[in-house]
Amino acid sequence: MIKKLWSFLLMNLGAFFVAVNVHFFLSPNDLATGGVSGLSIVMNKVFPDMSLGLIMLILNILLFIVGIIFLGFQFGAKTIYASLALSFMVWGLEVVYPMGAPLSNDILIQLIIGQIIAATGMAIVFHQGASTGGTDILAMIMNKYFSVEVGKGVLMADIAIAASSVFLFGPAIGMYAFFGVILNGLVIDYALQQFDHKNEIVIISRESEQVREFIVRQLGKGATIHTARGAFNYEDKEVITTILGRKDFARLKKYISSIDERAFVTVHSMNEILGENFKRLA
Repeated sequence: MIKKLWSFLLMNLGAFFVAVNVHFFLSPNDLATGGVSGLSIVMNKVFPDMSLGLIMLILNILLFIVGIIFLGFQFGAKTIYASLALSFMVWGLEVVYPMGAPLSNDILIQLIIGQIIAATGMAIVFHQGASTGGTDILAMIMNKYFSVEVGKGVLMADIAIAASSVFLFGPAIGMYAFFGVILNGLVIDYALQQFDHKNEIVIISRESEQVREFIVRQLGKGATIHTARGAFNYEDKEVITTILGRKDFARLKKYISSIDERAFVTVHSMNEILGENFKRLA
């Protein structure tokens, strides 16, 4: 129950980060950097009497209806909630703290700071098994009917939205929007890697039995043991391989140094791990 509550709070925190970017950085500068928020900024130019949050809410509802028609219920309750929560948060920020003008005259620094905040928020939402919806639904439709990869579909939709801003806000703002699309993708990838960062640890130690016991009993992790032979003296040695996060690796390193200062340890950063207690293969 506590774990579910924590996930719910994190999902709302991530959505709030995205809302902060939309309200304080993107909207005042007319930066349509893709997604429903970018499309809403473009639509807000066409329909200035409607609030940005209301436009986002309407677009999200329409996209979910289209998604249900073409895909069925494939998005999940978390994604529906996160996308609607984002719309209401933007709406709420407009009411509580209306923006009459940009925070500064430097569009680039606002774009960079805003996109870092938003990408971090989106990574938090993704890590809870949800997304902020929007153009993801269009990408899923393109994937189903035209075999376009979902990632490429999202990028195509975001670029199309950024391109539309060129005609409404001018080429300079349009170029900033293109840069924002690219920056957003890079920061999201980096942030997700930090959430799921794992290292492959390979250990050769004279105290391999004690190391194995520490990994299994104290850290509660699995390990693989195989035999290797040294090139110089042909001595048989046990090699322990395990996958650990940063905190567990710090504990293991401290333990190994206390029992065997001559141990040989190599560390390999892992981009993705599938199977067993990690991500599902499909």
